[in-house]
Amino acid sequence: MVSTHPTGVQLTGSQYLPQRLNLNENVSPNQELLPLTAKVNNHDCLEIGGCDITTLVQQFGSPLYILDEETLRLACQQYREAFQQYYQGASQVLYASKAWNCSAVCAIVASEGLGIDVVSGGELYTALNAGVSPDKIYLHGNNKSRSELDLAITSGVTIVVDNWYELKTLVEMVHTTSQPIRIMLRLTPGIECHTHEYIRTGHLDSKFGFDPNDLNEVFGFVSQQSTLNCVGLHAHIGSQIFERQPHRDLASVMVQWLRDATKYGVNVTELNVGGGLGIRYTESDDPPSIEEWVKAICEVIQAACAAENLPLPKLLSEPGRSLIATACVTAYTIGSSKVVPEIRTYVAVDGGMSDNPRPITYQSVYRAVVANRMSAPITETVTIAGKHCESGDILIKNAQLPKNQPGDILVVMGTGAYNYSMASNYNRLARPAAVVVANGEANLILRRETYQDLIRQDCLPERLKK
Repeated sequence: MVSTHPTGVQLTGSQYLPQRLNLNENVSPNQELLPLTAKVNNHDCLEIGGCDITTLVQQFGSPLYILDEETLRLACQQYREAFQQYYQGASQVLYASKAWNCSAVCAIVASEGLGIDVVSGGELYTALNAGVSPDKIYLHGNNKSRSELDLAITSGVTIVVDNWYELKTLVEMVHTTSQPIRIMLRLTPGIECHTHEYIRTGHLDSKFGFDPNDLNEVFGFVSQQSTLNCVGLHAHIGSQIFERQPHRDLASVMVQWLRDATKYGVNVTELNVGGGLGIRYTESDDPPSIEEWVKAICEVIQAACAAENLPLPKLLSEPGRSLIATACVTAYTIGSSKVVPEIRTYVAVDGGMSDNPRPITYQSVYRAVVANRMSAPITETVTIAGKHCESGDILIKNAQLPKNQPGDILVVMGTGAYNYSMASNYNRLARPAAVVVANGEANLILRRETYQDLIRQDCLPERLKK
């Protein structure tokens, strides 16, 4: 049966294209399903960044991550410009690189004036290697190793201290530097938000941050450490959030903490309100725009500071998903299929949970199109299965597609966040390649792994060799 829109219009893959006339039109990338440059070309194929997806698959293979540089840059610009417009003090947007940390992504966002939020020594090393200035890098983590802390100290980045153990460890490590260590304190605000249980980080029962009941003791301890330069406070309430009120509540709470810090002589000049703005994974998702989110944060911070008669701090935020998720798609090649009469039809692709673990981990929902036949009518409801030896390796349940066949190119939308960064070699599958596209040109930013890469770290004891 051919699927139709409520207006009676026959549905095709084109329904997912960005609804705007040109790149200068005011649109928030996190509210779109496909990258902003997506269109259907004269060959009835999906095109992104001026590059035909089917041609990219022929050139680079599949699965293939395809990052649209224009969409990523526009999201960076909207965050930066919105803070400049709505906040009367200084501000700095940080890219939460755990969403997708690689050299090219770090270099692109840094060129747009953003800093980088990192959560491990590996992410920190990558950002530094990409040329990001250390004074714009902030290291997070609830259990940083001494080697990670040492790299952060010697590099001169800001350390976001998560707990007492880390705080006291830093005091012991002061001999490694002649300058005070620049830190922020991460606090747990106790704010609930409607998102997946695994990605709520602001409620009291969380592994992250100092408990608010310990604030006075923490401020008192820090005030006595001449080797620590506590410049700010940090809090984060979760991810993929559509509500604005929890962020307003967070901003208000953080200004109260700022007031409390001054009582102990802790000169806090920065507040980091985290990130968490959601994106549109499906038609029913309705996240606020980047501008709306920033405006809400700025208004409440400024009002709270005025009420407390406090100078405006430098305001930091750390979006990740809302910057990069919709800027990327993943292209797969369709292979086998299986019809289970009166139950479902499985359509298998050449990737799965190793390149996108979010469906099996978070029950995440995605949309897809057949990229080589964009105008074909949607006639089937199928289940997109991965190729792994795992019954739960299902990328999309009840995907609405045109009649498909082996060799078709399936494009899954919104895969820029937590796809490559959470990818694995499960079943010893090689991780996919990634390209960045712009102005009709595609450049490799991550090489496809080979079988030799898979065994590179293997060690075979002499006694086992034949």
